[in-house]
Amino acid sequence: MVHNTSGSPALNATRRVTDLTALADGAALDVLVIGGGVTGAGIALDAASRGLSVALVEKHDLAFGTSRWSSKLVHGGLRYLATGNIGIARRSAIERGILMTRNAPHLVHAMPQLVPLLPSMGRAERAMVRAGFVAGDGLRRLAGTPASALPRSRRVGPDRAAELAPTVRRDGLGGALLAYDGQLIDDARLVVAVCRTAAQRGARILTYLAASQVTGTTAWLTDQRTGESFGVTAHAVINATGVWAGEIDQGLKLRPSRGTHLVFDAAAFGNPTAALTVPIPGELNRFVFAMPEQLGRVYLGLTDEDAPGPIPDVPQPTSDEVDFLLATVNTALDVQLSASDIIGSYAGLRPLLEPLGDRRAGAQRPGKKAQRTADISRDHAVIESSSGVISVVGGKLTEYRHMAEDVLDRAVTLRGLTAGPCQTRDLPLVGAPGNPGSAASASPLPSSLVARFGAEAANVIASATCERPTESVADGIDVLRAEFEYAVSHEGALTVDDILDRRTRIGLVAADRERAEAAAKEFV
Repeated sequence: MVHNTSGSPALNATRRVTDLTALADGAALDVLVIGGGVTGAGIALDAASRGLSVALVEKHDLAFGTSRWSSKLVHGGLRYLATGNIGIARRSAIERGILMTRNAPHLVHAMPQLVPLLPSMGRAERAMVRAGFVAGDGLRRLAGTPASALPRSRRVGPDRAAELAPTVRRDGLGGALLAYDGQLIDDARLVVAVCRTAAQRGARILTYLAASQVTGTTAWLTDQRTGESFGVTAHAVINATGVWAGEIDQGLKLRPSRGTHLVFDAAAFGNPTAALTVPIPGELNRFVFAMPEQLGRVYLGLTDEDAPGPIPDVPQPTSDEVDFLLATVNTALDVQLSASDIIGSYAGLRPLLEPLGDRRAGAQRPGKKAQRTADISRDHAVIESSSGVISVVGGKLTEYRHMAEDVLDRAVTLRGLTAGPCQTRDLPLVGAPGNPGSAASASPLPSSLVARFGAEAANVIASATCERPTESVADGIDVLRAEFEYAVSHEGALTVDDILDRRTRIGLVAADRERAEAAAKEFV
């Protein structure tokens, strides 16, 4: 067992070698976590903060899979309340509040969501949206989240609506309904922050290390960079690989669904400050969102399509999804966007559980029509395989901390581990005020740097050894050269792709990637 509560949160190539050597030499492990997405990261932090010895292994980079392809929303569960799933709605609201006020207030902020009141929206639809927003206010209060962190919903007039979303359709605009939800500066940055906080507590975080021949107490690990392999043993092996969970436990049957987003220059939407929220025609409580994001972009999403077949490492949007998103958002715009306005896109796969009774491979439902993925529960499940591997599947990014607590509680009970209670409800992540790694700055810092690093922003510049650390990596991109260096020296980036695609999101736009690539190559 380890009790390190204030070690270094730095992840880098040197630490990776040290931790790899320790594992290969037979270092004792209470818990082995397979999967470096937000769920695996949360489990590693929970285990380490309870005093357990833990290693997390990921065959690619941190947040390589679904955890970097989300809508960047920390969702309060309103949609689930509307469909009668009160439990997940309440948990989502609670977890959102924990992230916004305790764990990561530097990474999660209130995002205004604007539903324009246009002639196409009937009286009943308006009443339903308003009732939903009022219920959302109730969820916020129930969760104990103060209005200072998440303002109350209200109605605004046409002029204010146009200020918040300048390209909204003006003809017949009767104002808008305005509500607030949580928004991440970036989902991959949350994963990195959770992993680094786990490392601060003594966890071994190892990327480019693939697990195979996995049992409830053993795994064979292969270094993807050198080809070297070795075996490890642990009291508990936890499978947190999301849509790839069936590769570890072949008995699991998931129903992946694809969610697609399109990337625009924010100028195409008039540089909005609110997420334009457009009801999907014919759907109950489903919307398309045009969300203002970092780096001067707007992300337009979200689809929910069945994604059968082999699981690709990097899913791709389909032309039908692109057409659907454009057609839906254009119903609420004064300008008409087309495919030529799109500067990037991404798609992620949700690791949805088959409905109860169909979770194991081979289950049949003769004569029964498959349930739409949009209607499948977003709840999670903890399942022990016949080999003893403990898998956590399903769930939502917002609930990653709760999911980690659930699976760790189960592992402690099943394996008889000696561990304290969960500590993560009140544990500030790296970059949050109150984390030992926080540092004050005597001089003003760029707002974009503070948005991404919080109270750690001063250290990004102070620790830089590169030339021109406060210069941008390329003209028009508000990422500093010091951030690229920090990605390698403190955030575990080992490749150019790690820097451009996960530690920053420059790589989402091909033209931006091309301009920043030379700078990234200086640091790896």
